[in-house]
Amino acid sequence: MSRASYNVAVPSVTIGDLTIGGGAALVLIAGPCVIESEEHATDLAGEIAAIAKRVNVPYVFKASYDKANRTSGKSFRGPGLRDGLRVLAAVKARHGLAILTDVHEPSHAGPAAEVADVLQIPAFLARQTDLIVAAAKTGAAINLKKAQFLAPADMKHAIAKVIDSRDAGNARVFVTERGTSFGYHDLVVDMRSFPIMRGLGVPVVFDVTHSLQLPGGGDGITAGLAQYIEPLAQAGVAAGVDGVFLEVHEQPSRAKSDAQNALALDKLEPLLRRLIAIDAIARQTAVPVHG
Repeated sequence: MSRASYNVAVPSVTIGDLTIGGGAALVLIAGPCVIESEEHATDLAGEIAAIAKRVNVPYVFKASYDKANRTSGKSFRGPGLRDGLRVLAAVKARHGLAILTDVHEPSHAGPAAEVADVLQIPAFLARQTDLIVAAAKTGAAINLKKAQFLAPADMKHAIAKVIDSRDAGNARVFVTERGTSFGYHDLVVDMRSFPIMRGLGVPVVFDVTHSLQLPGGGDGITAGLAQYIEPLAQAGVAAGVDGVFLEVHEQPSRAKSDAQNALALDKLEPLLRRLIAIDAIARQTAVPVHG
């Protein structure tokens, strides 16, 4: 019995030469939270790509050119649209990778889509119709982050803005779980979220590292619980997902954004090997979910 039997046959989304969903192999979306420099982005992308190749996991490089939602106005935001897209284009040219980046303004969607294969709608903007429609109209694949304040089933409305909008009509959409607000400065992941959102007819990705944020929990920064990345990733894959999203850094303590919930690069390969094994079991043992 395939994983698609959790609810319904989930359509696949193509991103360059790889596929998310539809029974395809588990996909890795990973990279630094923010572009720190061209050298850092291209070197880290190469390191992660080499690991992904060794373990035979399809890989999409992720990095933000602008972190518009930092806790403090003094925090590092990234190089900005023009220089950031230049860096992402360099990563793509050097390593031949599919690229994912997030957009915060409708006017950024067109330029970003000229470089990125996937445009990501940040969780806190998951209800911003103009932004979603502008991104969908580019024809790029769309990753909708589930808002921290939304129930999983509520994502059907954001999905419809991509797929059914008269001005958009883009079927290349998937949804990413990244935790739900749990009181102040904390997030939790409801494992029911994965089959619920797959039941909406789209592939589902698990953003493990952002799910371990403690939003605003530091002094002007977002704190995090990176020590729980591995067990949470394993639990999510066991529950049935089509991809895993991880922020990775060779020295997390020196990362310029989300340092406290980034996975250390040297932990990536052993974690991926465990996730592949768990995914294989989940595919064999998946049972239908009856609403």
